[in-house]
Amino acid sequence: MRELPDAAATMRNREPILAVLRDYFAGRTRVLEIGSGTGQHAVHFAAAMPWLQWQTSDLRENHPGIRAWIGASALPNVLPPLVLDVNRPGDWPTEKYDAVFSANTLHIMGWPEVQALFAKLPAVLADDATVAIYGPFNVDGRFTSPSNAAFDAQLRAGAAHRGIRDLEAVDALARAAGLQRVADVEMPANNRCLVWRFTKVR
Repeated sequence: MRELPDAAATMRNREPILAVLRDYFAGRTRVLEIGSGTGQHAVHFAAAMPWLQWQTSDLRENHPGIRAWIGASALPNVLPPLVLDVNRPGDWPTEKYDAVFSANTLHIMGWPEVQALFAKLPAVLADDATVAIYGPFNVDGRFTSPSNAAFDAQLRAGAAHRGIRDLEAVDALARAAGLQRVADVEMPANNRCLVWRFTKVR
């Protein structure tokens, strides 16, 4: 059996994130997770919210780990990962989802990739869909803690295109995509969970 990949941060943040998703995904049915990583979030949230069909996705190189977690969970409501590179229009699914979730992705992507993600979201969102994104964010152009400043420096030292994003800049992209922010939930370890509701332009 393939060894299951383990992201330590997932164990620390999954319950606080789940508490938010239980509220905002309560009336949802189909979730597209962008950047499923190891797959640990997918199986944990799908097990706790069995009314959701959870569609995983990530770059192809991360699929073996995601598939391993899905196989070990034996959950019927978690789907095998889609290949999804936000820069490649042909990768995006043609189905519509009434929820989208992504965790710890925006600071790994370059800013043009973040822009591409929000620009493409309307094509996969059903009317009145909910979008939830978890991770560290700057507020009013400033780090919210010394640890986030250190983390940002570490990210940029490893790859210059990475870094903690400004909440206001991300929210501007969301508004341009037809998303209205409905929640900004402060989370442990100086993270946030941002939630938007999509209204299709008629």
